[in-house]
Amino acid sequence: MIYLKSFYEFLYKAASAALFGILLLVAFVVTASMGSYEYHGFFRYDYLLFYALIIQACLLYLKLESWAEAKVIALFHVMAMGMEVFLTHPNIASWQYPQPAVFKLMTVPLFAGFMYSAVGSFFARSLRLYQVSFVKLPHFFNMLSLAVFSYINFMSKFFIPDFRNLLFIWSIFIFWQTKIRFELQHHHFQLPILPILMVLAFLIWIAENISTFYKIWLYPSQVDAWHMVGWGKLGSWYLLLLLSLVLVLKILGKRDSVGNWYLRSLK
Repeated sequence: MIYLKSFYEFLYKAASAALFGILLLVAFVVTASMGSYEYHGFFRYDYLLFYALIIQACLLYLKLESWAEAKVIALFHVMAMGMEVFLTHPNIASWQYPQPAVFKLMTVPLFAGFMYSAVGSFFARSLRLYQVSFVKLPHFFNMLSLAVFSYINFMSKFFIPDFRNLLFIWSIFIFWQTKIRFELQHHHFQLPILPILMVLAFLIWIAENISTFYKIWLYPSQVDAWHMVGWGKLGSWYLLLLLSLVLVLKILGKRDSVGNWYLRSLK
């Protein structure tokens, strides 16, 4: 019975932590019929921006998210928007936003940054909801270096050889012994971090397929007819998860000299 209760608690907290992302996905589906038409001077992407801002405000007002968490998420939002502007530039065109918008930064509708914010929000809220700590967490300089090079590789691969395989090896090497500890039903559990990141990358890949199906964005090969996003994108999401996780861990917690990490008191 204790394991069944723990499983229900796990699912409930997972859904709560992913609330931002879940609400965004629901909006992607509901607004699909709006297409590229104008409604009262605004377009689908603009209404998604208003909706995302309302979600963020509600999370803060209801104290489901702390200001400290919001600051970390905002940082990730800004970094992601910079990457989006580069990767959607016509000379790069890794993907495109096929519908118009009033509120946009060059080729990127402003709501797009909130899709990345949803990832940061999930990590930040999970740490608190599950009372997470880490064992044998790598030195932050090592993790930050990996995160910076991962961010650079998203853009540099168009000019120099893609070195993501080296980043995968690097991440496995430094996180191989890292364990995540969390609490359910007053019982402590401990799991290796790498499989968890791979599962999360797979879940985001599923969300990506839903998003492209409803034309939130499209890859060049999907413009004429939609098809499933390639499995290779799992690697990109894995690296993006690492980037988000490292930012959250660095700002919201503290690592001691032997690699134990604990969440700071959030306000």
